Amino acid sequence: MTYSSNYFLSLLLSLPGILIAITFHEAAHGYAAEAMGDDTPRLSGRLSLNPFRHIDWIGFLAMIFLHFGWAKPVPINPNNFTDRKKGMIRVALSGCLTNLLLGFIGYGAYLICLPLNNLVLSIVLQYIFEYNVVFAIFNLIPIPPLDGYHILYEFLPYRGKMRLEAMSRYGFIILLILMFAGVFGWVITPLSNGVIRLYDLILSPLAKLIVS
Repeated sequence: MTYSSNYFLSLLLSLPGILIAITFHEAAHGYAAEAMGDDTPRLSGRLSLNPFRHIDWIGFLAMIFLHFGWAKPVPINPNNFTDRKKGMIRVALSGCLTNLLLGFIGYGAYLICLPLNNLVLSIVLQYIFEYNVVFAIFNLIPIPPLDGYHILYEFLPYRGKMRLEAMSRYGFIILLILMFAGVFGWVITPLSNGVIRLYDLILSPLAKLIVS
């Protein structure tokens, strides 16, 4: 890989998108857990929009350089939930839905700011909506330790849960194999493009009204 000045500039402009996606995703897990009766995230200091509370530095650097990374999981205690099944599903979904909402807002801001012809601002906003959409879709993959795994687990019968738990120890290895095999690109890219096209369908008419 050639590390040109353009590469490092692109890296710098992508940082707000990465930090926003990670921070709001993990904070959403914490707030959802507290809403369901678990105060573990608050006691561990994770009800915060301070990105340094949520960054796993190895995962953060991997996300920057490999476009595949992870944050520091928010600790939760499902035994504190008023309803364990609903609590697990809501906590798992909260991060992904927050990312999709931020992607929607970011895309709207991108469209509104396009007439300003500010290339740097446009690129930063583009990274914001792209990283949030990709982060949401990636985390919905039902492979441990991703959110999709926890959602699927709650809907499986007992035997299915046991099989899924047995696979959980190999989850990270499976993710790495799929990443290096390019499988994620085949799945995530078309899905994220579809979500962004949906955003465009909804927001383009509104943006034209605002900037006209």
